[in-house]
Amino acid sequence: MSWTLWLAIAALAVAVVALVVALGLRAQQTRQRRAHGDAPPAGEAPVEDDPRELVAFVANPSKPDVAGLETVVRAAFADAALPDPLWFETTVEDPGVGQTRAALAQGADVVVAVGGDGTVRAVAEGMVGSGRTMGLVPVGTGNLLARNLDLPVGDARAALAVVIAGTDRPVDVGWATVLRWAEDPDGAEGAEPGSTRDVRKEHIFLVIAGLGFDAAMVADTDDDLKAKVGWVAYFVAGIRHLHGRRMRAQLQLDDTPPVDARLRSLLIGNCGRLPGGLTLLPDAVIDDGILDIAAIDTRGGVVGWAQLFGEVVMQGLGVRNDLPAKIGRIDHARARRVRVRVEGGEQAQVDGDVLGLAVEIEARVDPGALVVRTA
Repeated sequence: MSWTLWLAIAALAVAVVALVVALGLRAQQTRQRRAHGDAPPAGEAPVEDDPRELVAFVANPSKPDVAGLETVVRAAFADAALPDPLWFETTVEDPGVGQTRAALAQGADVVVAVGGDGTVRAVAEGMVGSGRTMGLVPVGTGNLLARNLDLPVGDARAALAVVIAGTDRPVDVGWATVLRWAEDPDGAEGAEPGSTRDVRKEHIFLVIAGLGFDAAMVADTDDDLKAKVGWVAYFVAGIRHLHGRRMRAQLQLDDTPPVDARLRSLLIGNCGRLPGGLTLLPDAVIDDGILDIAAIDTRGGVVGWAQLFGEVVMQGLGVRNDLPAKIGRIDHARARRVRVRVEGGEQAQVDGDVLGLAVEIEARVDPGALVVRTA
């Protein structure tokens, strides 16, 4: 092969590389203009955006599995011939909502939550209503949403493969609002606007919101133990609350008249699978536009809790015991809006994040409000 032919081939290769780089820069500029609503410069024809997805990762750096993951992510995207992803890290002050909105503003088509349930909630809050897709790389303790969507848990590389090649699914979102807080020790009630204790603030949940025993168990879980043994730490904390008092509650579903009840816990679920293979809400479907409610009660001390645990295990297998004389029981209902009021105040939680002592809460469903990438 003559040197002139080699020279021609080299020139062609350089031209191709320059063209690819130029198109990439133009596409990035176009994406940035689109994110800010800017028109193309004068005399420049509209440029087709890069058809490949721009993916952003919002990662919780406090999780030990996150260290070094950014390098793995960038390598995986390079191998898949995808644009280099954006990378954001959460902070104590902003657990992910602000980073998610920044990613969307930069033109991200997919925003991936890398962390536990708290990070997933924050990213979802920033994504709701955007029409763009949320991905999951679950590296937390409970990983509730990932379990309910049958996504890989404890395997970041497998979860990353779903982000790259999965399919999108619209799912429902739950919102819980504390209408009245229990009085603080100093007698104050309410809080600064926008804070966790603001009575106007809606708190997103993707799996289960709860009031009573379950929230008290979460609130009492030791963080050091949770880091060592994972979700088992929740059950250790729960043992300390087995002999707690039953709460007096008034429950209203949609527009039906309120009813009085004695309960240990009230669960309001978008879906119902928990760690350890437990299913609290066997009829809950994440995209049916309905919330599933479980009113849980026990009497008789440890015997009642043992019977209740048996109920949970059996209903997960599709077997239910509807005998009226049970001392541990779960009553199920369904609604689009739920309001509950309890005497004195009880701990409230959303997807494992404790809100505080609440006297009255309301929850509603937002059908199909979030698009999630699944396997």
